[in-house]
Amino acid sequence: MKFTKMQGCGNDYVYIDCFSETVRHPAALARRISDRHYGVGGDGLILIEPSDRADAFMHMFNADGSEGDMCGNGIRCAAKYLYDHGHIPPDRRSAVIDTRAGLREIIFRAEHGKAAELTVDMGVPELTSRVPEAIEILGMSLRFIGVDMGNPHAVYFLENNLALGAAHIAELDLSRCSGRFEAHPRFPDRVNSEFVEILSPIEINLRVWERGSGETLACGTGAAAAVYAGIRAGKLARNVLVHLSGGDLRVLCDAESGRCFLTGDAAEVFCGTYDADA
Repeated sequence: MKFTKMQGCGNDYVYIDCFSETVRHPAALARRISDRHYGVGGDGLILIEPSDRADAFMHMFNADGSEGDMCGNGIRCAAKYLYDHGHIPPDRRSAVIDTRAGLREIIFRAEHGKAAELTVDMGVPELTSRVPEAIEILGMSLRFIGVDMGNPHAVYFLENNLALGAAHIAELDLSRCSGRFEAHPRFPDRVNSEFVEILSPIEINLRVWERGSGETLACGTGAAAAVYAGIRAGKLARNVLVHLSGGDLRVLCDAESGRCFLTGDAAEVFCGTYDADA
């Protein structure tokens, strides 16, 4: 089976082109192929499948085999794959990709025949909590803002959560506690957790614990959720530069339409073959 490893802002996935390949047991394959020691390595598996209403369907699986609904970095890479590998005509500068969270449009520039600097229409966020809502985790009294970006997020601003014991994002020990955030009973389907350090109304530092994958270098839906939560809390402007461990993303939340737009690069890392039946 042929695969392509891609990354957006360090958020890396293994892609299978299901226009030409067949994957029989995707959840099991996701667990094996995502392993960074015994597999290809990645934050998960993404299948690029045919769609009767879009250029393709993005079928996403986390590293633990659970299915994801939407991934902002993953879908930028999927759009780049479609353009770079000839699934989209060379004169096009946009793609429409179907997901479990619905249709998403991606626009991009082309450089030397390859897609570059892609912007995803992330849709209209949905508030899923009070602003803020109290929660207790590991004996700590915390406050979060819940946001649905096609997948669930809980956003924690450091300045409102001194119990975390970190004034700066780099001081957080996410490996010690964030599994408890993900699996808290408040979130029956588990949740992605965002930890935000505000630098100014137009710039933040962000770390993300993704459900099913653990801490990742970046999360596109998490970046959008963090900015939207900051807007609702009166902390952030509508156009924000987001610094993540894997690089920078730009989030614009349009006041008129209510839609969020995520901009960043995507890259193909390498291609290879994998014995899916091994």
